[in-house]
Amino acid sequence: MLDVPYLRAGDHFPPATSANLQGIVAYGGGLSPDRILEAYREGIFPWYAPGDPVLWWSPDPRCIMLPYEFKKRKSLDKRIRNGGFEIRFDYDFSGTIRGCREVDDRVEQGTWIVADMIEAYESLFTMGYAHSIEAYLDGELVGGLYGVSIGSAFFGESMFAKVADASKVAFAALVEFAMDEGFTFIDCQIPTDHLLSLGAICVERDLFLTMLEDSAKNKTLKGSWTKKFPKLK
Repeated sequence: MLDVPYLRAGDHFPPATSANLQGIVAYGGGLSPDRILEAYREGIFPWYAPGDPVLWWSPDPRCIMLPYEFKKRKSLDKRIRNGGFEIRFDYDFSGTIRGCREVDDRVEQGTWIVADMIEAYESLFTMGYAHSIEAYLDGELVGGLYGVSIGSAFFGESMFAKVADASKVAFAALVEFAMDEGFTFIDCQIPTDHLLSLGAICVERDLFLTMLEDSAKNKTLKGSWTKKFPKLK
C-alpha cells in the first residue's frame, strides 16, 4: 500500500508539494490525455514500471535546462557541423517514442514506456501538445527525443540514440528552437550525468512550481512543429 492518495475517476491531483520523500504525489487515475495535461500543469508527471499502477511524481529537487545555459561543447559542435545529421521535428513521433522504448528495453529493469503510455502520448501528439525532435543519418531515424509543450515550458520525457551523439544533436536542436520561440525552460525531471554535462541544473521544487506558474501565462505553441525547426548553428 502506497503512502500517497489513490486517484479515482474525476479526482484532481493533490498539491505537488504533498509528495512523499521519494517524490510520489499519487497513484492510479488512468492515463487519459487530459489527466496528463493536468499533471504537467501542476508540476507532476507519470512514471511507472510494467505491472505497477500509474505513479505520479514531483521530485525535489527538479532537473531543468535553461536554454541559454546549454553547454554546446566543441566535440558536439563538431558533430553538428560534420556528423551528417538531418534534424526533423514531428516527422515521426511514433518512431521516436518507440525508439526510446527499444533503448529502455535493453537495460535490465526494462522500459517504463508501456503500451498505455505510448497510446496516451500519441493522442497528445494528435492534439498538438506532444512533439518529437528527431536526428536522421542517411535517411534513417537514429536518435531523438519527445515531450510535451505547455505555455512556455517543454516537458522532456525520454531520448534515444542508435549512433553516437544522435540524441545530443536532437537536444541541441530543441534548445535552439526553445530560444527562438521564447521558451522559459526545458523540464528534464530527473538529473543524469548526461543532462548535467549539457548544462542542466537542479532547482528546489518550490522554485520550479513558481517558474511553471509563470510559464503557464504564455501561449502554448500547439500543432505540428514540422516547419519550425531551426538550422543548427
